[in-house]
Amino acid sequence: MMISQNTLIIDLGRIREAILWNGGSIVYNIGDKVVYPMHGAGMIEAIEEREVLGETQAYYIMGLPIGGMKVMIPLTSEKQLGLRDVIDHEGARRVVSILEGEETRMSTNWNQRYRANMDKIKSGDVYCVAEVVRNLSIRERSKGLSTGERKMLDVARQILISEMVLAQDTTEEQVEAMLLRCME
Repeated sequence: MMISQNTLIIDLGRIREAILWNGGSIVYNIGDKVVYPMHGAGMIEAIEEREVLGETQAYYIMGLPIGGMKVMIPLTSEKQLGLRDVIDHEGARRVVSILEGEETRMSTNWNQRYRANMDKIKSGDVYCVAEVVRNLSIRERSKGLSTGERKMLDVARQILISEMVLAQDTTEEQVEAMLLRCME
């Protein structure tokens, strides 16, 4: 039922019934911190029914802390899309350890290196994203990066920063400073 253009009242009981009827379940709740691969980490701000392309279904509305973007994620697809919980403090320490580590061997062929790094980013695994940030940052300092790899590094950094902000309950600026210290 629409109240105004910006307000939607939802019957969560009805959404739960519809999800369960279709063999799914509501895995995340409002306020949960989650990661959506290729977008970064954010918080579930709402669970709403929306009509998209003539089909009404329930969506998680996820707010991303960096850039203020909102993402709609179908409840019935969160597993296939790779939605997962944000890492904990121990996971954040492991990310820092990876960033401080040595460069891993990468292909000398730009195209193969780009595809391998893109696969790591798409995986949604924060530790793989941290490897991409570390390796491309080292390569940038030693040999420089192509425009495509520079954009990839920027995307990987933003994904990593968004998760570290939520994992460490800190600011974007503090995480960026930590990244710079790790990469020295």
